Amino acid sequence: MDCRNFVSYSFISHVETKMSKRIVILGAGESGTGAALLAKAKGYDVFVSDQGLIKEKYKNELVSESIKFEEGVHTPELILNAQLIIKSPGIPDKAEIIKQAKAKGIEIIDELEFGFRYLKGKVIAITGTNGKTTTTLLTYHLMNAAGFNVALAGNVGESLARKVARENHDWYVIEISSFQLDGTTSFQPAIGILLNITPDHLDRYEYKMENYVNSKFRLTQNMKKNNHFIYYSDDAVTGPETLKRKIDAVPVKISLRDQNTPAHYDGTSMVFHFGNDSFSVIQSETTLKGPHNLINTMAAVSAVYLAGGKIEWIKAGLRTFKNAPHRLESVGLINGVEFVNDSKATNVDSVVYALGSYSQPLIWIAGGIDKGNDYNIIKADVAKKVKTLICLGKDNDKLKKFFGGIVSEIKETQTVKELVRMALQSAQKGDVVLLSPACASFDLFKNYEDRGNQFREAVLELKRETEKSLV
Repeated sequence: MDCRNFVSYSFISHVETKMSKRIVILGAGESGTGAALLAKAKGYDVFVSDQGLIKEKYKNELVSESIKFEEGVHTPELILNAQLIIKSPGIPDKAEIIKQAKAKGIEIIDELEFGFRYLKGKVIAITGTNGKTTTTLLTYHLMNAAGFNVALAGNVGESLARKVARENHDWYVIEISSFQLDGTTSFQPAIGILLNITPDHLDRYEYKMENYVNSKFRLTQNMKKNNHFIYYSDDAVTGPETLKRKIDAVPVKISLRDQNTPAHYDGTSMVFHFGNDSFSVIQSETTLKGPHNLINTMAAVSAVYLAGGKIEWIKAGLRTFKNAPHRLESVGLINGVEFVNDSKATNVDSVVYALGSYSQPLIWIAGGIDKGNDYNIIKADVAKKVKTLICLGKDNDKLKKFFGGIVSEIKETQTVKELVRMALQSAQKGDVVLLSPACASFDLFKNYEDRGNQFREAVLELKRETEKSLV
């Protein structure tokens, strides 16, 4: 069925002229709409095509800007006459319209690449399998605290293209995925950060880890000797792969154990050595918990220092940072029991970090759609720290079977309201209830945000009930 918007259809019923370079944008989410706005601002003949239905807010933007579009279909004759195609990072190369465009020799790039081509400032780009959102937000916060004219863009916040179309900044802090990096050709960060690489999205990469690794390292492909490449050298993949590759940028190692690196942890403090400057930061003087956040903090601090930030301003910023929701987010304290929302932890590696952040006894909430999880990597921590496992999902057999001989108490539910009550019943004062699912959320929820939001709301509701009963 042709679900194209009627208004847009009236625009495209004629043969397009070639008065200006024709750019076709595939996908009309934040990325695609941002690219469309930038393309129009630069005077291109712009057409947007989305095979699904376009969200109302983006459709309204396209209409108000008189940008032609279609939804519910990709019409080849309206797409394959483009000189340039900008595709959503979510569209794989194996998509039929992409294969057709490649066969015609049409240049295909990502919105990130398009935005970069018109960007006049400098870029701090952050990628990695885990921790990139926290590191991006912290870097942006510290850049602001240090007085830079800076914008936040990418997978957190607005698209880079939208920012470039609407604003001018000296610096752009960008969270980028492997999907976005796949569509870059000239993208060159002044400072690039690669945190870690663990198996993820392998279905996109022919189930070959090497393809996924190569995608992440595209971050460095255009970096020059005046750029800086910050990387977590302890990571089992990032460290060795960095040594194997020819990277022109200045390497900046961060480590939890190697004290000969510019940024390291000495067991008490994060220690930084850059040229003639040396300084240290105690984690308790920051707002972030856990060993994984030592890594994130060292990466962010290193980036802001290398950008020219003053040490005293950086330290001040560390004391005022507030992380994004669903990432070890403390959502409530009930009868001395802390409830923590880590719904963003959709793989086992993320749960490693979460478990490592707490010394208190844990009521651990896990479950959802399994991604081929190997729970052996958290077996020891679970045995040591978890007193109760509550499975939240439609199919909990794998979790129950694996941890049946490890955790003394296992419960299960499919409702969040029942979940928080179960957790409180199993907990004692001083315990932590940790939602860190290790699984995707789509069996019971719209996405991990929906799961986290429902958990937060249920905790706050129970907190109100408990406090009311004490009055």
